[in-house]
Amino acid sequence: MKVKVTNLDNKAAGEIELAEAVFGAPVRADLMHRTVRWQLAKRQAGTHKTKTVGEISGTTRKPWKQKGTGRARASSLRSPQFRGGAVIFGPRPRSHAHKLPKKVRAIALRSALSSKQAEGKLIVVDSAALKDAKTSALNGHLAKLKLTSTVLLIDGPEIDGNLSRAARNIPGFDVLPPQGANVYDILRRDTLVLTKNAIELLEARLT
Repeated sequence: MKVKVTNLDNKAAGEIELAEAVFGAPVRADLMHRTVRWQLAKRQAGTHKTKTVGEISGTTRKPWKQKGTGRARASSLRSPQFRGGAVIFGPRPRSHAHKLPKKVRAIALRSALSSKQAEGKLIVVDSAALKDAKTSALNGHLAKLKLTSTVLLIDGPEIDGNLSRAARNIPGFDVLPPQGANVYDILRRDTLVLTKNAIELLEARLT
């Protein structure tokens, strides 16, 4: 499929042929959902923890004698039934990461790229280099491209330094290299902007 190419000033810069297998693949919402869950699970710190009886600081004295009080028998004030006591079967530090086949991840990434193309939310620019590292200049380019919502820009393997610095102060604007392209970041931003160099590398990666 052919797509129009523009520059950062929204002026025509020719056309580019997109690989049908990457940008015209069937959209698998189920696999994209699995991949997003896999990505977010890996990010979880897993540092949640509650204390067991052996970790609660306090007296080891028996609260009252075993028999004759009419009360339920108790061995320690650190037991879970007492205020400030232990937590039974509480969370422990662990990793939330789980495995997901590479083929599933690749299909999900192709689906994410294809969904943006199908929705008309994919913009191709010839390059994304800026003369100055100024946020105002980048905002001007975004206004010319009529990008008023959240944007993900995927550039070449070496991201322009001026672009990276200028984008830091713009909320909802992310810049990634092709090797960092992922389903979660593509879906969480409304518009996807790709450079010609990024398309070549993504197609080489996914075909």
